[in-house]
Amino acid sequence: MSESKTYEFQVEMTCDGCCGAVQRVLGKCNGVEKVDINLADQRVRVTTSTLSAEEILQVIQKTGKQCKYLSCT
Repeated sequence: MSESKTYEFQVEMTCDGCCGAVQRVLGKCNGVEKVDINLADQRVRVTTSTLSAEEILQVIQKTGKQCKYLSCT
């Protein structure tokens, strides 16, 4: 089994509804183990052992929010 990685993204979110939209699309995505959303910092951290940063970015973009990949740990 692959080692889990945590990817961090900056996502333009202005309210709890925005956070909910991001949480919903990531929650439906196979391979996502954990999602941590910080509205104040407009940061989303996604833990997965099967998805790439690009794949997660594409899922987040389905919300219509501006987003960009920041880092991986």
